[in-house]
Amino acid sequence: MINKSTKSNVISGFLVFLIALPLCLGIAKASGFPPIAGIYTAVIGGLMVTFLTKAPLTIKGPAAGLIAIAISSVEELGGGDPILGYKLTLAVIVVSGIIQVLMGFIKFGKLGDMFPISVIRGMLAAIGIIIISKQIHLVFGVAPESKDSMALLAEIPQSIMHLNPKVTVIGLLSLLLLFGHPYVKNATIKKLPAPLLILLVAIPLGFIFNLSQAHSYTVGSLNFDVDPSQYLVVLPESFLSGITFPDFSQLLSYTSIKYIIMFALVGSIESVLSAKAVDALDPKDRETNLNQDLVAVGVGNTVAGLIGGLPMISEIVRSSANINAGGKGRMSNFYHGLFLFLFVLLAAAVIKTIPNAALAAMLVYTGYKLASPQEFKKINTVGIDQLLQFLVTLVVTLFTDLLLGVAAGIALKVVIELVQGVKVGEMFGLKTEISDNEDGMVIKFTGVASFINYLKFKALIDKQPKNKRILLDFSEAHFIDHTFLNNIHNIQNKFTKEGGELIKTGFENHHFQSQHHLSSRKLITNPYHKFSEHTDLTKRASSIKEIAMAKALDFEANLSPSFVRPHLSAFSILSKLRRAQNFVVGTREYYSFMICDLTYVSVDDFSAETSKATVALIFNIAKGGIPEFYTQGKNELFNFYQKYDFDLMSKSNEMPFNVYGDNEELINAFFTPEITNIVDAHPYHIECKRRELLIHNDWDLVAEGKTYEDLIAYVDKIASEMVKKRFQKAKAEQLKD
Repeated sequence: MINKSTKSNVISGFLVFLIALPLCLGIAKASGFPPIAGIYTAVIGGLMVTFLTKAPLTIKGPAAGLIAIAISSVEELGGGDPILGYKLTLAVIVVSGIIQVLMGFIKFGKLGDMFPISVIRGMLAAIGIIIISKQIHLVFGVAPESKDSMALLAEIPQSIMHLNPKVTVIGLLSLLLLFGHPYVKNATIKKLPAPLLILLVAIPLGFIFNLSQAHSYTVGSLNFDVDPSQYLVVLPESFLSGITFPDFSQLLSYTSIKYIIMFALVGSIESVLSAKAVDALDPKDRETNLNQDLVAVGVGNTVAGLIGGLPMISEIVRSSANINAGGKGRMSNFYHGLFLFLFVLLAAAVIKTIPNAALAAMLVYTGYKLASPQEFKKINTVGIDQLLQFLVTLVVTLFTDLLLGVAAGIALKVVIELVQGVKVGEMFGLKTEISDNEDGMVIKFTGVASFINYLKFKALIDKQPKNKRILLDFSEAHFIDHTFLNNIHNIQNKFTKEGGELIKTGFENHHFQSQHHLSSRKLITNPYHKFSEHTDLTKRASSIKEIAMAKALDFEANLSPSFVRPHLSAFSILSKLRRAQNFVVGTREYYSFMICDLTYVSVDDFSAETSKATVALIFNIAKGGIPEFYTQGKNELFNFYQKYDFDLMSKSNEMPFNVYGDNEELINAFFTPEITNIVDAHPYHIECKRRELLIHNDWDLVAEGKTYEDLIAYVDKIASEMVKKRFQKAKAEQLKD
């Protein structure tokens, strides 16, 4: 009999395959490679690389983040000959893969923490704009004339003027579905991965518009041509006949060396950062050996380059989809590769019916997510210094290349620190004083906390057990940068999970670059110019505070996430938690509750970003056993997995919602008619672990005002009913005695 873990990995591998198939094809085409090249890479990443790394949940495959490098390499090396450029780029990928193997052996994986966050985001935003500039024309069924990104953007109006109506309908409808998918309320449609939804719409439209047959048609007085080789995916006659060998004839040229460095450096950074992000989402809190993983990716890239494939990385979005689909271990990556291989082998005819406009739309959307206005806004909230690094990296990358863009961003970062009074020697040296007191270890910073010397701090903190209390005292630190603080923020989660605590303190006399809790800050040495802490509440916080005060509840706008982490320790949201604020706390006679806004990592089919949700926690519940369970609406289809390995309870057959749990008897006793009616009458999901209830509205923010008041009333109502039922039962047992 198949065990639960294997079943979960097969199911999650299948769901990831559904997402990966169109993305592999689209990324390959956008990179100037044959569509089959993306499949080769994903198959190698699944069937081979799985066994070279112990990364528990990462999915290996081609990534949109390397499109800009790949297409530029093909065009520059080929000099107008795309086939030659493709073969020469394969040689570049082979060598860059070997370099990645060496980078893994010299422990490059840890260097991923060093790179300034705003520079990396600026690089990714530039990649997003490059992807949009090249793919938007294909949405309209037009082959652009320009090659340069800025010229391609300027050419968009011309492509609109010469669009092919049939192709444009498919392309624009695909874009509409992609942008609208996050806002769909229908549970069934929302559960469908966006790429799969696009294929379910685009392929039938391709048949309706007869894209598989060369023909001409007229709209008004205008004539249009349909060429299947231009508008549909083209595959080789067989899986093996598409194999292409690299051309090493120009390997020592300046251009080849430049792209070898780009592929090795950017690919390694993206892969390491993605693997770290996936570890943060792992419900079992496992950690990837980043150096071993980099070696495995390097081997995979070397093999992919030798047979005609794209470069691969540990891909964040498909990995996150793997986690969300219930993947339990690295074999889910294997099954995703296996399903891709079997599908191309047995159902290549289906792939050949996919319109290129739909694939282009997916990549335009991917580019938008990388370079959305929200990205600029988020960077700006961290501080003007971060925005400058972001913009310089983006602009220089767009007008030159990725290497120069990243170099310019890092150079500006160093200049900004020098302007802040930081000396060059201080950037590289870490000055700390370590002591112990009754509360635990104290690490006092007396110099500079910079992105350059962060690795020295990381080495220091890695030596400490994560189950102890450590205080980081920055009161005498001259300058602390955003990347350093952000990395500490990520380490704090590890301490919390293992029962310890990592606390940052000593910022009272620092000037913050912005109100963001992780912004760069500088010590103010003149007492007459010290800044007081900013205490103005946001509009939302003020509104929630008024509600709390009216109901005689406690309110705090900003508390350390460590205040809520212990209550979330049993729930999967903890691994995604980044910030908590707007706390409403109530203490009743037989229970306590807390309502707050969480900032957490959210992943859709194309990108990872932060989202906000309002959650309520009920704890300190008196008397009796409480089952572990979670609730889910009856109309939420495509539930291929269960959280926490819970099973669907038979009691769900007689209830208006589904209950998943692991103790049928306790759940039957818990869900009285009264509690069932309360749960059914409200839109909230409930998760219960370790005698604590987590309540949320499908991980969305609850609006302030009456809706927020209703949430408080709901929490009191369900908690009171739980306690009432337990005391009635206890009283009845006492009377028996």
